Amino acid sequence: PPLLIPVPVDQIVPLKDKLQQDMKDALRGGDKRSLGVIRLILAAIKQREVDERIALDDEQVTSVLDKMAKQRRDSLEQYEKAGRDDLAEQETFELELLKTYLPVQLGEAEVDALIDDAIKTTGASSMKDMGKVMGQLKNKLQGRADMGAVSARIKARLSA
Repeated sequence: PPLLIPVPVDQIVPLKDKLQQDMKDALRGGDKRSLGVIRLILAAIKQREVDERIALDDEQVTSVLDKMAKQRRDSLEQYEKAGRDDLAEQETFELELLKTYLPVQLGEAEVDALIDDAIKTTGASSMKDMGKVMGQLKNKLQGRADMGAVSARIKARLSA
């Protein structure tokens, strides 16, 4: 695993600021492909800010990024089924770039442990309790795991 060097609190850069800086760097470096994706991300963030009349914090920006990543995964699946390798390759590129701004993804064992804990905490015993379990996990897993896959795992546990 990579060596993690603690960053002093006063040096932690908000996600939006990092995106702005990366956009400038891509512009200066002539990286048109990355520049286009970063502009899409910033436009999605700005759209949500305008719609809701708020300034998004890192958690809300992560939510936007997570939604965009899910869209890319869905599109990628469709393009691969249709044999559109050119479009699939672009979606893969966009997804990989999006992932660089999302928190580190949790492993399956970590996700399973969190699901087990949430089921115990909520006392969930059937599919009727699915919402309670998802509600407890959403904030812990947002941007750190594919929520569709998490939902399927919860369903499997509660219907067993």
